[in-house]
Amino acid sequence: MSRAINVLALVRDGQRYVFLYDDNSVETVLSKLAEFASDPELDFTWYDAAMLSQRVRHLQETEEEAQAEDYPSFF
Repeated sequence: MSRAINVLALVRDGQRYVFLYDDNSVETVLSKLAEFASDPELDFTWYDAAMLSQRVRHLQETEEEAQAEDYPSFF
């Protein structure tokens, strides 16, 4: 289990959305992306949420694959 902090950022038209989360907070950050997309006062779209969610999941998969490589299977 990594203790690293992941950084997810979206910068567009002078607006910045920066999300910091650890590997135990993936579901929380995904929920926050949906919350931001549903807020009509923010210029954060469902497309933004989908793209960033995809990046979060890809990073999580990459991390899991790297951990699996650290412990080779002998069977």
